[in-house]
Parts: sequence; C-alpha cells; structure tokens
Amino acid sequence: MKPYKIPESVLVVIHTADLQVLLIERADRAGYWQSVTGSLDALDEPLAVTAARELFEETGIVADGQQVVLRDWQLSNIYTIYPVWRHRYAPGVTENTEHVFSVQVEGDTTIVLSPREHLNYVWLPYLEAADKCFSASNAEALLQLPQQLARLNQPAA
Repeated sequence: MKPYKIPESVLVVIHTADLQVLLIERADRAGYWQSVTGSLDALDEPLAVTAARELFEETGIVADGQQVVLRDWQLSNIYTIYPVWRHRYAPGVTENTEHVFSVQVEGDTTIVLSPREHLNYVWLPYLEAADKCFSASNAEALLQLPQQLARLNQPAA
C-alpha cells in the first residue's frame, strides 16, 4: 500500500513574460485543468525542492536557477481536500496547505508531460487560464500573477 500523502503541497504557476500560463489536464480527471501541483515527499523536504521536483516531473522543465528561476511567492493557502482525493491522505485529514511558486519560461519551451499524471497541456492568457482551472486556489493564484510579479520584481530597499 502506498504511504499517505503529506497534506502540504506546492502550486507552481508557469508563465511567459507576456503572462501566458501553462495549464495541464489531469489524467485521473479528464477536463480538470491546473498548474503544476504536488505534495512534499517527506516532512522535512524544503518547499523549493518540492516545487522544482514537481515542475520537472510534470512538465520536464528544469528550474536551473539561471534560465528558469523558481520564485517563492511567500503565500500559502489552506483548502479543503476534495472528497474524491481524501483516500490518499491519512484518516481524518481534510485540509491541505498549499505554497505558491512561479517560474517564467519562454513560450517555445518544450513541455514533456508525465502520461501517468496528465493528458494535455495548453498555453492561455492568465485570465482565461484562471477561468479554466477547477481549483479555486489555483484560479486565485493566476488572477494574482501580475501583482505578484510586480512585487517580486521590485528592487530590494
């Protein structure tokens, strides 16, 4: 039996400079579109390590710190785990804490999906992408994308 998932995860918004956002369609729920997500593999796994791992596993994109830089939004969401996925967590676990990250890539970046996890991908303007997401926290992160990037790009005081 697989070990229970840790109820702490990352959300990685993948975007271009002109705010086109990559969405991927879940293999276990056709029609459910989202950004990269994934749970910690261990309680002591750093969030940035989880984000980089999930980014690579789900899209083939490597956060190398040079061309592709993982940006921690210092933003967390606590949400109720959908009943359809609660069996993956320990009995009685109903909430997950999700930490938001983003990466900016070129529009022609090669995407290699994990066929076990995802069926398709699409690039959309961030507002359209927010409308297509099934997850409210994912949609909210996409709506915040311009403001978060402006904040993250401010020079240090």
